[in-house]
Amino acid sequence: MPRDISDDDTGPIRRVPAGSRSSRDPEPRGHASGRATRRPAPERDRTPRAERPRRAPRRPTEPEEPGKGGKPALPVGHGHGHGPAEPASRRVKLLLLALLAPFALATVAGVALLYPWGEPAAHGANAVGIPVHGDVTATEAGPCLAPGQVQVGEPPEGGSQCLAVDILLTDGDAAGTTIRKTMPLEPSTPRFATGDAVVLAYSGAQPEDSESYQLQDFQRGTPLLILAGLFALAVIVLGRWRGLAALVALGLSFVVLAVFVLPAILHGENPLLVAIAGSGLIMFVALYLTHGLSARTSVAVLGTMVSLTLIGILSATFSAMSDLTGLSDDTSTLIASLGHGIDARGLLLAGVVIGALGVLDDVTVTQTSAVWELRRANPSLGWRELYGSGLRIGRDHVGSAVNTLVMAYAGAALPVLLLASLSGVGLGSILGSQDIASEIVRTLAGSIGIVAAVPVTTVLAALIVVREDLPDHISPASSP
Repeated sequence: MPRDISDDDTGPIRRVPAGSRSSRDPEPRGHASGRATRRPAPERDRTPRAERPRRAPRRPTEPEEPGKGGKPALPVGHGHGHGPAEPASRRVKLLLLALLAPFALATVAGVALLYPWGEPAAHGANAVGIPVHGDVTATEAGPCLAPGQVQVGEPPEGGSQCLAVDILLTDGDAAGTTIRKTMPLEPSTPRFATGDAVVLAYSGAQPEDSESYQLQDFQRGTPLLILAGLFALAVIVLGRWRGLAALVALGLSFVVLAVFVLPAILHGENPLLVAIAGSGLIMFVALYLTHGLSARTSVAVLGTMVSLTLIGILSATFSAMSDLTGLSDDTSTLIASLGHGIDARGLLLAGVVIGALGVLDDVTVTQTSAVWELRRANPSLGWRELYGSGLRIGRDHVGSAVNTLVMAYAGAALPVLLLASLSGVGLGSILGSQDIASEIVRTLAGSIGIVAAVPVTTVLAALIVVREDLPDHISPASSP
């Protein structure tokens, strides 16, 4: 088995330069006798302890910057919360520009070519109607009766039951009008109660006629806004200005999805190409806005783009080899609503790429930050030693990242897994079914990309950081 340089020990982070020796280090041995040369014992101070002058308290021997009055010269940190990055040297800027320019140009060209310029907004052929809000004022359970029909006598045992719901419309053409809707009481239907805020679909016919409305769902705007506010507050309290930047980046990511990705796919463009271009745009905007315009962020962008490309290639190859069609129930409903064909397999692959983007950002930013801090802590390390140390950090991180991705996909596919387990056709048939096999390809292709992101990003960061000009107070000659 070939030797892995990441298993080599790089030694302590802070090394003692030659010529400086601690007072506790043993003295060199004598040349002639081979015994250690002993110093004469100092004469014992016989002054009473109470009359001895007190010594000044010992201060920790921290490295100091010249002229800074004892401030630590090497703040060591790790993770996403690193401090301001040192300005990149000219040669590093040119190198990163040469590496990033092709990806940036490809992203901009892809967005420009795939965006449906001048095309009208896509509309579904099976429109569900205009949303109208209302409040439930009364409910009554009983036998299912047609409009105008009256129940005579006792209802038969085991007969179907329905729920009559009185709804006060709060907006729309008939605001203030109360209508009654009847719906069957089945396990698959929601349970409405008095006081619930609901959403109806208005067909556009007579606004006072209850037949012009379909009871759709509950109103959830207020709870979702409260939860979003708590999330934003938590991020800002912990991350402060960086947390605010992350929230802005998150908002811009949703803008890219809503303004570019969704319209381009709905107008018939290749979903995989749209997802790669959109993910590239999200990556550039989110990473630079959140972590700043620096060399370490540029390396994270490079590692993310290389890993995304690998995920796209793997998912496309193995979905074709597995004959995955991507035609799930939701995709079939989408195609029927659009009225024209769409690349269902490409839609599946687009979900793989976009779903892996968030975890990739986390892995690549962590790896670049780790390599940069190792370089600052010990400037004498070469790129091989930095790569080995950074890779050991990445091994701990990648296990949890892969588990996060697998559990996220498993949670999303939980209803499909439960339904498949009821079929009783055996584990092999279940795993080979369209829905489960799609999730397997999605999970494994994304996980391989995350695993590959660790060595790719680490070696890029190590090769770039050793070409960086260090400040004078952390040069190899002055490092402790």
